[in-house]
Amino acid sequence: MALAEPSHCVPRGFLRCITCGAHPGALANDALCPSCGDLLEWIWDDGFWHARTPAQWQALWRARRTSNAPLDRSGVWRFREMLPLLADTEQPVTLQEGNTPLYPLPRYGAAIGVGNLFAKHQGANPTGSFKDTGMTAAVSAARAAGARWLACASTGNTSASMAAYAARAGLGCLVLVPEGKISWGKLAQALDYGALTCQLRTDFDGCVRILKEVIARFPAATVNSINPNRIEGQKTVAVEIAEAFDWQAPDHVVVPGGNLANASALGKGFLEMRPWGLIARVPRISIIQAQGANPLVRCWRNGGEQMVPVVADTLASAIRIGNPASWNKAVRVLHETGGECLDVTEAEIAEAKATLGREGVACEPASATTLAGAAKLARLGRIRSSESVVLILTGHGLKDPDITLALHRGQLPFPIDPPLRRAPLVLEPQADAVLHLLDAEVN
Repeated sequence: MALAEPSHCVPRGFLRCITCGAHPGALANDALCPSCGDLLEWIWDDGFWHARTPAQWQALWRARRTSNAPLDRSGVWRFREMLPLLADTEQPVTLQEGNTPLYPLPRYGAAIGVGNLFAKHQGANPTGSFKDTGMTAAVSAARAAGARWLACASTGNTSASMAAYAARAGLGCLVLVPEGKISWGKLAQALDYGALTCQLRTDFDGCVRILKEVIARFPAATVNSINPNRIEGQKTVAVEIAEAFDWQAPDHVVVPGGNLANASALGKGFLEMRPWGLIARVPRISIIQAQGANPLVRCWRNGGEQMVPVVADTLASAIRIGNPASWNKAVRVLHETGGECLDVTEAEIAEAKATLGREGVACEPASATTLAGAAKLARLGRIRSSESVVLILTGHGLKDPDITLALHRGQLPFPIDPPLRRAPLVLEPQADAVLHLLDAEVN
């Protein structure tokens, strides 16, 4: 017999400041605590989950996977009991995000000594990045609260995602991006979706500073990752991973580290599922940063008590962030899951990106930090050969094609292992010229 839908009228949680503990009744436009200005998070009522057994919740969500109902087609709203409530008259703003593939990587897993290596490819979302899973929740809540405009500072993926969901919702949106420090592919998306797009002569952290000033003077809702509704949507990726492993969580999840909300969201998802009985244990969550943008790594090495901003410089533009907003949430996840925090070089990132391509998986440079990081963790003995490891790939390979072309043409400012490069070749229009190359390749 089919399970009945849970009631949508049960109060399930409240907002709480991570620093002062204040409980604001509603989310302000700047998405921050009105008492101390720090980040907010949703705290959920564990009692709600005892209305059903874990097996019943799992069966309900699995049944929705085969449903054609618009809400069930979303890999985020399929788990809507885990999200902030919308009024019965409100419909979520969705582009059928989530339900992204989990790819086994057997060849590279064997090469680095990890027998069960997987990639959860969030680049398969509607706008090509993991941001969509959080944006559907943030934009839905903002529209329900009466917002007419949305705003964000971005290195590219957030702007593309916000612009798409704002267009879907019929809302205005303001994008602030650093001039010359954003992939043209990502910028083109924001333009195509109709965003008011401003390139500021500063870096991402400077864009965040200007955004705060604008929001104080203009009624737009911030949907950057400081928005706690974003985190709730993004945490459903943890639920998808647990479901894919038949509710036996993997041993290790490896995440790129930029503004650090993604690691925070995944940690929140896994840590919530355990007391609800959905999983028996929580995976170790490790965060990998680029050496040129590694403020969390430095913070972690010094005990995790204070994060000192850095001037970020890395080809992985999605994580070119020197002052990450969610660093304290990320530190908490590292502590609570027993994870690791380390950085990798530009060459390691580029080679990992090319290696993933040889597995048939295209990702942007920031995503490739996870593969480079997993290899490093395995060399250090912090990932054992018997463990199951999931790499979070945050963006599609077409997000940053200039880097891909430069890599294969040998135009990056550091050497890349020649076998990983595949530069395009210009030939005379003769079959013999092509066959000559094929003979060399085969022999």
